[in-house]
Amino acid sequence: MYENVPRGTKRKITMFTDKYDVIVVGAGHAGSEAAAASANMGQKTLLITMNLQNIAQMSCNPAMGGIAKGQILREIDALGGYSGMVSDTSAIQFKMLNKSKGPAMWSPRVQSDRMLFSEHWRDRLEQTENLDFYQEMVSGILVENHKIIGVKTSLGLKIYAKSVVLTNGTFLNGLIHIGDKNFGGGRAGERASTGITAELIDLGFEAGRMKTGTPPRVDGRSLDFSKMTEQPGDEQPGKFSYLDSTQKLSKQRSCWMTYTSPKVHDLLREGFDRSPMFNGRIQSIGPRYCPSIEDKIDRFADKDRHQMFIEPEGWKTVEFYVNGFSTSLPEDVQFKALKSVAGFENVKFFRPGYAIEYDYFPPTQLKHTLETKLVKGLYFAGQINGTTGYEEAASQGLMAGINAALKNQEKEEFILSRSEAYIGVLIDDLITKGTEEPYRMFTSRAEYRTLLRQDNADIRLTEKSHDLGLATDERMQRLEEKQSKTKAFVEFFKNTSVTTTEINPVLEAKSSAKVNQQGKLFKIFARPNMDMGDMLQLQSVKEFVKEHKVDEEVLEQVEVQIKYAGYIEKEKQNADKLHRLENVKIPMNFDYSQLKSMSFEAREKLGKIQPRTVSQASRVSGVNPSDISVLLVHMGR
Repeated sequence: MYENVPRGTKRKITMFTDKYDVIVVGAGHAGSEAAAASANMGQKTLLITMNLQNIAQMSCNPAMGGIAKGQILREIDALGGYSGMVSDTSAIQFKMLNKSKGPAMWSPRVQSDRMLFSEHWRDRLEQTENLDFYQEMVSGILVENHKIIGVKTSLGLKIYAKSVVLTNGTFLNGLIHIGDKNFGGGRAGERASTGITAELIDLGFEAGRMKTGTPPRVDGRSLDFSKMTEQPGDEQPGKFSYLDSTQKLSKQRSCWMTYTSPKVHDLLREGFDRSPMFNGRIQSIGPRYCPSIEDKIDRFADKDRHQMFIEPEGWKTVEFYVNGFSTSLPEDVQFKALKSVAGFENVKFFRPGYAIEYDYFPPTQLKHTLETKLVKGLYFAGQINGTTGYEEAASQGLMAGINAALKNQEKEEFILSRSEAYIGVLIDDLITKGTEEPYRMFTSRAEYRTLLRQDNADIRLTEKSHDLGLATDERMQRLEEKQSKTKAFVEFFKNTSVTTTEINPVLEAKSSAKVNQQGKLFKIFARPNMDMGDMLQLQSVKEFVKEHKVDEEVLEQVEVQIKYAGYIEKEKQNADKLHRLENVKIPMNFDYSQLKSMSFEAREKLGKIQPRTVSQASRVSGVNPSDISVLLVHMGR
């Protein structure tokens, strides 16, 4: 195609004449958050994906949040990301998990309408300024002098940019397995992406293979739910986003629970010789904490049954997701075994489960900004870094998009510490420890989980986001109002006394020891068996709540701060100790070989990973306290 120019000359028209600030490759959860973040920070951004109809598609289960993942989603929302808002507007059920435990363990989770989720994500992205879209496969990257300058596509187009974020998910040389059959694909019905892995290896990157899987999808009309246990949502459902623009659910859809059985296990074992997991066709490692049903049967042979959660895919569809039955067994084996599960006697498949192998790049090759160490301006986010889960991917995409924008603007990088966010724990684990199996976030991975609760993500992160230009003034106003009301209410409990006449009936009803004299409300509320509902029976508390228009968020925040004050203060002190080591910076490209008193393993691993601080160095696998002592002495500490 040519444009009109003076006679005798012809100039080829290019589709992309302008240079972008940021190009994001892949429009899954990581890519969508990365594109939104960079565009909202004023960067001219291009989002390239192989299929624009599948933006932010839920490739596996139709749910967001859960243990630790719910905390991450709240953090994404506090940082100005879209995942929390989209989860709220597409939710069909809400549950707060672990309510029987302490607030550090409370984890919000929603079942989502799969089609609405993707639709709402695309709608939000299309309303985002500075963001362009293009549908095609990216087959390679353009690099000059160890710096990214753009990407090239399967049609031969070259598109130039200052920074590139790769979020390829399971598409890099993806290979789908169903029994003894396998074929190329990034997920069911979509082709794999080729070319990028080979180029990155040529540039000096180390690559590996990982595996994940997904269960069958079935027709709900063929199931007998009377043989299963109903799993309804919370009576008073919450939501993820701190903004008022998303509403809580007024109606919900239930999930259902059933179990496998010894008969089901025997039927599945009949196909083990045709399983790619057991016959050697799959060599890569799958997710430890989300094993396939055949893996469960093999590893936990003493268990005669395993839970299965039957989850609706949306408001208007009859399709259900069979959670707990991930498998790569032959389709006939899957079908035969499922028919022996209670409630599945007449089951009809929408599609069988499958496993997928794909390329990833060990994340120790990245900086904490998620920029690669080998190529400036090139960022990796999501499953390309060896993680599993929508939330883990989305948080990496957000951080990569933020840091790509900051680098282009020649501003200071944005890194969250382990005591500031689960996102900080996730990225620090990946960069300093690496992973040889799909990494999944758990609350147990965080040393300071009492500080990193789902209820205070806005307090921890909104101001930082506002400084970046992501969190709106509306968010800051809401946060300031919440903090002001919380502080005033805590002070009210500290300074207000209650008479024995008023408090003893409440204490007696809770089988708590009565008091002999008037005392402060704070001391009463701090008792383990007292909760906010008990305190709201007191007239003075009711009047304060009414007068100051205290909402549920403030009520929850005050209860946590009062009842867990001692634990929170202790963790703050521990975090402060960690920060002292975080402040001890290690020079760039430090030569660890000169530290002869340090173990060889420590010198080798620290030299490869190049941690930024002594604290990060202490978390590198194979580095022991004596090695850190040597490093501190060398640095004059």
